Amino acid sequence: MVGKGAKGMLNGAVPSEATKRDQNLKRGNWGNQIEFVLTSVGYAVGLGNVWRFPYLCYRNGGGAFMFPYFIMLIFCGIPLFFMELSFGQFASQGCLGVWRISPMFKGVGYGMMVVSTYIGIYYNVVICIAFYYFFSSMTHVLPWAYCNNPWNTRDCAGVLDASNLTNGSRPAALPSNLSHLLNHSLQRTSPSEEYWRLYVLKLSDDIGNFGEVRLPLLGCLGVSWVVVFLCLIRGVKSSGKVVYFTATFPYVVLTILFVRGVTLEGAFTGIMYYLTPQWDKILEAKVWGDAASQIFYSLGCAWGGLITMASYNKFHNNCYRDSVIISITNCATSVYAGFVIFSILGFMASHLGVDVSRVADHGPGLAFVAYPEALTLLPISPLWSLLFFFMLILLGLGTQFCLLETLVTAIVDEVGNEWILQKKTYVTLGVAVAGFLLGIPLTSQAGIYWLLLMDNYAASFSLVVISCIMCVAIMYIYGEHSSLRPPVTRPLARPLCVVGLLTPPLSRAPELLPGHPDDAGIPTTPLLSDLLALHLSCHHLPPGSGPPPPPLESSSLRVAPGAECAPPPAPTARGSDEA
Repeated sequence: MVGKGAKGMLNGAVPSEATKRDQNLKRGNWGNQIEFVLTSVGYAVGLGNVWRFPYLCYRNGGGAFMFPYFIMLIFCGIPLFFMELSFGQFASQGCLGVWRISPMFKGVGYGMMVVSTYIGIYYNVVICIAFYYFFSSMTHVLPWAYCNNPWNTRDCAGVLDASNLTNGSRPAALPSNLSHLLNHSLQRTSPSEEYWRLYVLKLSDDIGNFGEVRLPLLGCLGVSWVVVFLCLIRGVKSSGKVVYFTATFPYVVLTILFVRGVTLEGAFTGIMYYLTPQWDKILEAKVWGDAASQIFYSLGCAWGGLITMASYNKFHNNCYRDSVIISITNCATSVYAGFVIFSILGFMASHLGVDVSRVADHGPGLAFVAYPEALTLLPISPLWSLLFFFMLILLGLGTQFCLLETLVTAIVDEVGNEWILQKKTYVTLGVAVAGFLLGIPLTSQAGIYWLLLMDNYAASFSLVVISCIMCVAIMYIYGEHSSLRPPVTRPLARPLCVVGLLTPPLSRAPELLPGHPDDAGIPTTPLLSDLLALHLSCHHLPPGSGPPPPPLESSSLRVAPGAECAPPPAPTARGSDEA
């Protein structure tokens, strides 16, 4: 008996619970739990882990930044991640359908859809640029290695040009922060900067001057949207198979680049710039704000994707285990990527004879200017460039899959009839076409201005606001009137809500689940209360306790009054009371 129960618990299910009772035939489930974990890892681990975190860590005190970062992970990141997974798994609905618990807060779901829409539009444009660089790397000599191209200006100064070397001296130091060369037209620029600005983007002089649509980028945008659509053509059934490659291969590329990077001259200097702690930075509020924003952005909290992905889980899956694994994997990847990035940047700085701070950058400036410039210094540079941009493509696609599925699932669940369930593929196609059309302005000559504007404001402080409202709605609006918690745990649950911890209603109420009426009365696995080791919350609901399940057409997830989850008396006494 003990061995059988332990085996059931390892699978995230309740012992003696039949597996087929957890299948949601109407919406479908993941093929297995590994598909969900890999999809969530691919969703959380994105471009921000590579081009944003290493620079934030360096700028905010190096190793000292790790302290506020992991504090935010423990007290904000993992609890909110756990809450969203539990919320979606509990309701088996997307980011709109879950708000049946409190329809007045359905605007939070719409807010999540707006955030996912904004990010999905510009995220695929970044992927299309990575596609463009990937195709451009299929050559013997990288086109941004030298200054002898038609688009180069007289101010161009490449680190490989013989004209930069005089009597064996090192080339002149590059201007500080390569991404800001747009504002330093009188200074010499790198060939990678001119390739990015004058050839790939043909950058206009103002955000309002759209100019022409860059047809090569438009073609790559079409390719990226076709790839995303084909991978989601059967929903989670098809994307769950694709993530076996898209979620794992980036780690292979990161490892290859890491091994190559640490063997280069100057790599140790770059890594020390990345890790050297500046403890006085901890006292600055901006450092803590950057740590919090990076946690929210990197984990994908309040985007709606976590709720959507978890809604395809089996009802009794151990989502707490998954939330810890995915969150830690995401943050460990960010730290690991920092070694990869700064080892190469340290080598570049050593080659140029400048400080690492002069070549350190973030965002598109790192991905498409600074890092490609560093790759030209390596032997067989086209190979390393292909690997790097292929990694960026896979990282972007892993996030884009979930962004598109979030929008599609929200639409399908909101309509909810049999026709749209059968035509979900056409809904996916419609959302993909709309995303492609909305992304066309971002491929114009002023598109990068709008992309950076959306990147800075689409998913920043709004994520904090959405998460706070969601916590208040679940705990104080839905949870306060739910009688599933014993009075002794309520004073403890309120302060926990401040850091986003999920209270017991969502982990102990199978009878509230729409579409799972057969689960009423089944013993459930305690989650939050046992994790906190307080042992003050209720025990498992015995079979037959609690109210009967609500009808399927009910629009509320509330349980009827009187279903108090108090420690049950002896079975004979309960039987006599009910009789």
